[in-house]
Amino acid sequence: MTRYEALASEIAESIRTGVLHPGDRLPSVRQARASRGVSPSTVFQAYYLLEAQGLIRARERSGYYVAEGARHLPPEPEAASQPENDAVPLDVSEHVFEILESTMVRDVVPLGSAFPSPLLFPLERLGRIMASSVQNLDPWSTVDDLTPGNARLRRQIALRYLADGMQVHTDEIVITNGALEALNLCLASVTRPGDAVLIESPTFYAALQALERLGLEAIEVPTHPREGMALDALERAIERHRPKACWLMTNFQNPLGSLMPETRKKALVELLARHEIPLIEDDVYGELYFGDKRPLPAKAFDTQGLVMHCASFSKCLAPGYRIGWAAPGRFTRAVARAKLTTTLGASAPTQNGLATYLEKGGFDKHLRRLRRTLAEQQTRLAQAIGEHFPAGTRATRPAGGYFLWVEMPREIDALELHRQALAQGISMAPGPIFSAQRGFANCLRLNYGHPWDARTEQAVATLGRLAHGLGQRSAA
Repeated sequence: MTRYEALASEIAESIRTGVLHPGDRLPSVRQARASRGVSPSTVFQAYYLLEAQGLIRARERSGYYVAEGARHLPPEPEAASQPENDAVPLDVSEHVFEILESTMVRDVVPLGSAFPSPLLFPLERLGRIMASSVQNLDPWSTVDDLTPGNARLRRQIALRYLADGMQVHTDEIVITNGALEALNLCLASVTRPGDAVLIESPTFYAALQALERLGLEAIEVPTHPREGMALDALERAIERHRPKACWLMTNFQNPLGSLMPETRKKALVELLARHEIPLIEDDVYGELYFGDKRPLPAKAFDTQGLVMHCASFSKCLAPGYRIGWAAPGRFTRAVARAKLTTTLGASAPTQNGLATYLEKGGFDKHLRRLRRTLAEQQTRLAQAIGEHFPAGTRATRPAGGYFLWVEMPREIDALELHRQALAQGISMAPGPIFSAQRGFANCLRLNYGHPWDARTEQAVATLGRLAHGLGQRSAA
């Protein structure tokens, strides 16, 4: 642990054991600095971490206080994963599809869903703008908006890069049918069947499916639940396997929710550049941060055009519209050609409507409201896990996104929990679908992107009760 993490862990333990009660005021930064013998920066970082975890709350011109319900929050996982270091051929698609199919039923409590609630988005305003823009649509746009995509939309995306201090030219942006197509096009552009690709452990199951479809092998790299992929392990994997690409999420990784610090993002990009390995960066949750500033993607540290940055509007603005993009650096021409020879282009009316929405403004106001809602719902879910799940359960506390990763006691089988929960009308995503090696048997991913209500709270209580039962059965 760093100094600030150690300080935060000590305070968190005091909250969980009842030494600090809800409403208690924490020492000021000056007091904590003097009593602990650390720098003000260390104290600030520790308090920011505790605030992101929902354990404390800042009061304007008053200081930091223990949050209500903080004692019920489960501890976070501390250790990085430990996958086998062999290259693994993939055979996961049928297993993943079988499990995910059950999450697509509206009557099921969607804790296992991969999507946030559509009720969180300005779909009515988007619909009005879409209807108006379609009426005024230039007929030639059906041709002009083919690969690489609508020029106005690409300009708006380039402006958002610029706001974060990144120079990404509109000609470097390829509009796609959602981020998943962008990721798949990037992967296909830099690999051939039989190649090995570096991925996180656990990883987004769609990455496993993409590798399987292209006949690629997966190299799972140890990943920390808070800070992302372990760079020392990554370097060893590169030296051993000579991979052709690396696919990962540096911001609010799915399923862990981990956020790689900027210093490590820079080191990641430099390490891959030394070995000429393209980085396919999935950044679909980057806009869903809970802090004061959007975390930079690894793309911000790319000086050689090796980072292929992919994102979309599906998770932050327009679910179902299926508009994403890639900024593939030196591989832009290859990705554009792959797009042209597969799906040709994304919907011209949808691209035009989104461009008009972004030009009119209001996107950032919507994002601020969405972030507040997600942060509040995360705290409610984490408190319910701490209250209802078996002793020894740990859960991540991401600083953005809408997923929690839950580690239950080792004797609890997440696949069996999934089957029992589904029979009760509750979906969840069991850990094994996030691993090429079918690991994480006692883990699950839960979605807090849906409104918190009595039905959801009861569903979490039911999951906890079922988990208790599985643990007791295993012990017997």
